[in-house]
Amino acid sequence: EWLEDALQDSNAYEDLRPAVVLNVTEQAIETYVKGTGPVTLSAEQTVYGSTDLITGSDVISPLKDGDLIYLQNLKKDQWALSQLPIAEGAIVSIDADNGAINALVGGYNFYRNKFNHVTQAKRQPGSSFKPFIYSAALERGFTPGTIIDDAPFEIHESQTGFEVWDPQNYDEEFAGPISLRYALAKSKNLVAIRILQAITPEYARNYLARFGFNPKHHPPYLTMALGAGSTTPLEMARGYAVFANGGYLIEPYFISHIEDIEGNLIFKTKLQRKRTTADQVLDTRNVFTMDSLLRNVIQNGTGIRAKSLGRKDLAGKTGTTNDNIDAWFAGFQRRIVAITWVGKDQPGPLGDKETGSKAALPIWIDYMKTALKGIPEDKPLARPEGIKSILIDPKTGLPNDKNGVVEYFYEENAPRTDSGALF
Repeated sequence: EWLEDALQDSNAYEDLRPAVVLNVTEQAIETYVKGTGPVTLSAEQTVYGSTDLITGSDVISPLKDGDLIYLQNLKKDQWALSQLPIAEGAIVSIDADNGAINALVGGYNFYRNKFNHVTQAKRQPGSSFKPFIYSAALERGFTPGTIIDDAPFEIHESQTGFEVWDPQNYDEEFAGPISLRYALAKSKNLVAIRILQAITPEYARNYLARFGFNPKHHPPYLTMALGAGSTTPLEMARGYAVFANGGYLIEPYFISHIEDIEGNLIFKTKLQRKRTTADQVLDTRNVFTMDSLLRNVIQNGTGIRAKSLGRKDLAGKTGTTNDNIDAWFAGFQRRIVAITWVGKDQPGPLGDKETGSKAALPIWIDYMKTALKGIPEDKPLARPEGIKSILIDPKTGLPNDKNGVVEYFYEENAPRTDSGALF
């Protein structure tokens, strides 16, 4: 009874139960679990991560009598050491055609933290924001085959809004002249910045309104190319839905209708549907090209883990902010958009290599595995009028009928044998 009193202020969360250590031996840890009673952990159950908590390690002290711990109830009479997560996470999924919210998890546990990270957390989206910049660039003459120099350069404070900036790629390596397609797949920061510099931050900022973003949250500086503004996962879902549904801006909604106790309709959401009531904000050529580019991110780029789903109709983009503070994956299948985010409420590093592809993408994969069950794989989008497919040399961006790869271009921007350009 006194142990229950001692644990009174310690809450249980989902399958995690607070417990107090009663005795530590070389073979086991004896505990008392709130609401359950005595539980003994064998030597095999005392390992957390790579550390045996009976003996401890250089960075983790061994457990001792009186320590407050959390145990996870795996199944009846089976327990394991665990802990409350320092990081938070969120996922939101919407119907790409009408905005209906399919799923929403705003955090680890509502009773621990009532802050909804899907609707309330304004965070930097990192590289998951690049597709909106690339979409804008397509309207300013850039193509998937455009060659841009992935090389270091210094940016004056007048273009950053704060100080002289020496941007780096995540891997701190430079690939030299590469295609726009390759740059997006590998999330090359220097290329994204050069593209934004060419189309101007002011143009890109105004262009963001097509996807429902509020421009005031995205200052018109070159840092915008790397997602230095702020947005919520729900806003990102609305933005990516434009790519998924053929270019229409839809408004996500939570409630379809409300009826009284007698079944009388007292409220019904006014739906925005593509091709009927929603505004078309992107040219079909832009949608086709971006779909091709974002599928390539999963097939050959930073989102390659999603290939484990065994489908070719998936598209998306990873996102990681400086010092691994925010990790994102934003992706879609033609019917379903899903956004996942991982970060801390008090922004701080998640840990070494805790990137969008490692921390956020696995959550997206687990969700889509269930959400897409029974949904047949879609074929690639049909090539719309005004798009030309040309065999090019991906190293030069110039036509090469003998050994080239297929690339897509707006007709007016299709390359000629003498039109190669390095941005």
